[in-house]
Amino acid sequence: MGTPTQHATLSASSSSRWINCTAAPRFECNFPNETSEYAREGTLAHEFCEITAQYNFNQVTKRKRTSVVKKLEKDPLYKEEMIKTSDFYAQYLFEKSLTFPQKPYVALEVRVDFSEYVPDGFGTCDCVMIGGDTLHITDYKHGKGVQVSAENNSQMRLYALGALKKYAPIFGDAIKNVSMAIVQPRITEDVSHETLTVEQLKEWGEWLKPIAQKAYSGFGEFKAGTWCRFCKGRAVCKARAENYTALEDFKDALIEGRMSDDDLVEYEKAEIAGAEIPGMLSDEDVADLLIRADGLIKWYEDLQSYALNAILSGKVIPGWKVVEGRSNRAFSDTDKAIEALKAAGYDEAVLYKPKEPLTLSALEKLTGKKKFSELVGDLVVKPQGKPTLVEKDDKRPPYNAAVADFSEVGRSGVDKSTT
Repeated sequence: MGTPTQHATLSASSSSRWINCTAAPRFECNFPNETSEYAREGTLAHEFCEITAQYNFNQVTKRKRTSVVKKLEKDPLYKEEMIKTSDFYAQYLFEKSLTFPQKPYVALEVRVDFSEYVPDGFGTCDCVMIGGDTLHITDYKHGKGVQVSAENNSQMRLYALGALKKYAPIFGDAIKNVSMAIVQPRITEDVSHETLTVEQLKEWGEWLKPIAQKAYSGFGEFKAGTWCRFCKGRAVCKARAENYTALEDFKDALIEGRMSDDDLVEYEKAEIAGAEIPGMLSDEDVADLLIRADGLIKWYEDLQSYALNAILSGKVIPGWKVVEGRSNRAFSDTDKAIEALKAAGYDEAVLYKPKEPLTLSALEKLTGKKKFSELVGDLVVKPQGKPTLVEKDDKRPPYNAAVADFSEVGRSGVDKSTT
């Protein structure tokens, strides 16, 4: 599985976003592509899935599979878990193939074109199976943060439309049904499915056409929601800001000061009668706020991240600065510190928790600050804290990036244990 060198303006993976916020694709063009360790890890996991499935379906030899796996295991992001998750994925595909009346056609990593419905639309199906009157596609998800359902999943439906188009010259009208599955073994062993008739899938595609055209043209409309999560411009989007600052609509539900005796009587009457109490959030309000406030937290974290990176890159965010965050002391060499304490007469049994040394602070409490300083003070280091966004009037000095760059120079064997 090669790393894609092209990116569709309206990608299938981002379709839940541009279907709801048709302004998103052109807005995101103003921001650099985001790459993360999670994305690279996902790509590596997919490569394990591909070679394992190829072997299960006799598309490669055992020698070829061993060679590819050994190469993949040298990647710094490799984890043993990837062997288990790829085995789970490949086993699902094999068992799925046995449900067809006859041995199905199986293709892995299939590039599909759904531009008939989405301008310049293309993508890659992890697996396509065709047998009897059914086309089945499977998508592997390596993430473990959010469970993804195959039901009403626009990414899967776009892949299915592309697969139908690709294999129409071969299978013609023989395909009557389309089934879609998402395998996400790091979250659940239950595979999510959706099945549609070809007519239903194409009707959905026709419904999507004008939305896709609007999103592609650059005349879309902004709309904030859960789909903002992976938008490249999420931190500085006005629509998203307006969505969360709208929480001020509930300001009238705040009760300030103490209630008078007469107010208390009225509240008690309302409570006994089961009536709505003035100034109090209803259960429906609470339910709404729980959802909106969760998004509010994520939005604020995105704002913080944007401002921090902007200031570190030399920009000015009025009223804000970046300072050195808190950090905990640590030993530059834990083993040497423990040996020094043992040499001073402290029994090994009191220096260790089960299987590991006591924390630095616990050891200091055991020996006393003065004795601790005499015995191991020269082995104590305090790493520079991480850059932290604070308001301008914070008493700490601005963060010094140059100090951070050279903070580890001259150190060796720094132990990451903290107090």
